[in-house]
Amino acid sequence: MRRVVCPGSFDPVTNGHLDIISRASRLYDEVVVMVSINLAKKGLFSVEERVDMIREVTKEYGNVKVDSFRGLTVDYCKSEDIPVIVRGLRAVTDYDYELQIAQMNHRMSGVETLFMATAPDYSFLSSSLMKEVVKWGGDASGLVPELVHQRLIERLKDE
Repeated sequence: MRRVVCPGSFDPVTNGHLDIISRASRLYDEVVVMVSINLAKKGLFSVEERVDMIREVTKEYGNVKVDSFRGLTVDYCKSEDIPVIVRGLRAVTDYDYELQIAQMNHRMSGVETLFMATAPDYSFLSSSLMKEVVKWGGDASGLVPELVHQRLIERLKDE
């Protein structure tokens, strides 16, 4: 079985993330969306909320599993016997950052990294940008799944 992990904080998941997840799901037998736990960062949504939202918006893909992990992505890959990490690239600046991580991951564990260019419609999206837009009353519909959009509005309405 060909398996790949798609790691990230997904706080919250955007349509750009889903673009990468859906395309990876057509290439691999199983895509594990791994929500990274970073205790140094306070997320808008808890890890459990993020996992639940991703499960809900990816349920149409029969081969997507959602999990969470605290630690290095390559350690998760080793523990789950997953040889490949897939990462979306929005711009050249993403590449510079992601290449260093990919090279370190390969050196540490032999895990390969596959870079996928995000669809142009989503190349400007980030979770941080979506939170900022919604916080100030902007419309993020069509840029995040409707479920996520509603939860963003609810969570940010009093901030």
